[in-house]
Amino acid sequence: MSAKNSPASGEVLITRDFSVACDRLFEAWSSRENLVRWFAPTGCEIAFRKFDFTVGGTYLSCISVPANGFECWCVGTYLEIVPGRRIAYTMAVADEAGNIADPIAKGMDPAWPQQTIVTITFEPIAGGTRLTLHQTVDEALAKKTGAHPSWLSMLENLSDLVAARS
Repeated sequence: MSAKNSPASGEVLITRDFSVACDRLFEAWSSRENLVRWFAPTGCEIAFRKFDFTVGGTYLSCISVPANGFECWCVGTYLEIVPGRRIAYTMAVADEAGNIADPIAKGMDPAWPQQTIVTITFEPIAGGTRLTLHQTVDEALAKKTGAHPSWLSMLENLSDLVAARS
């Protein structure tokens, strides 16, 4: 896995190579049943109150930390879905009902944006797929708040999941 500075200012860019085909990796992102197996940092759990994986469809998720009871609700809309190639969606801090919430009121860093856009691309490479993740938030802020290490942990969980299914 590599995490590198994006050429665009204010953006997280993470790449990781997987030894499975693009379609198989895409499947891990496209269903609630798959996402609950890996889409939370190690030591955390995720639940989806709503999940409509269609362009214009929305999701409402909660990542929880069983050790201390902390919950982080997120809501978003799928902007683009190209099977086996690309997914783009919004992500905003929310309350349990799915209303976008003030990040500061939810304990986030004051510099954290109200909403970010996450774009995942799947590129065929020899022996598998290169996944590239972009998020429209400053990488230094994402590292400071734990968002960046959380992505790295989740991608490690994803790697374990697809390896176990190979």
